[in-house]
Amino acid sequence: PEAKAAAMGARPLARICGHATHAQAPAEFPIAPVGAIRKVLDKVGWRADDVDLYEINEAFAVVVMIVRQALGLSDEKVNVHGGACALGHPIGASGARILVTLLAALETYSLRRGVASLCIGGGEATAIAVERL
Repeated sequence: PEAKAAAMGARPLARICGHATHAQAPAEFPIAPVGAIRKVLDKVGWRADDVDLYEINEAFAVVVMIVRQALGLSDEKVNVHGGACALGHPIGASGARILVTLLAALETYSLRRGVASLCIGGGEATAIAVERL
């Protein structure tokens, strides 16, 4: 991928280290990102503290509150430029929005590792782990 980007004159922003999904009872959708994040961290061999920044979609503000509490994340690492309540929750584009926001924050603060996650509805969630290049 990096060679292709160079050939096109583009600069890669990050490398995708891993991806995970999680599903549980639909009524428990707000806590589904916890499972997805734990799975992706396990998959890439990182601990929650190894991650510099998290971008967690807040279609509902309680989702971020639950993830922060369950994983012991500090305010300084989560949604550092405001979450979807502040930046917007575009239907069908939330995944792209949170990933681009995460990559921009990693670049702005010269940080390396990030995790983005969102609940999908119906009790499902997805998470992606990236490293800035």
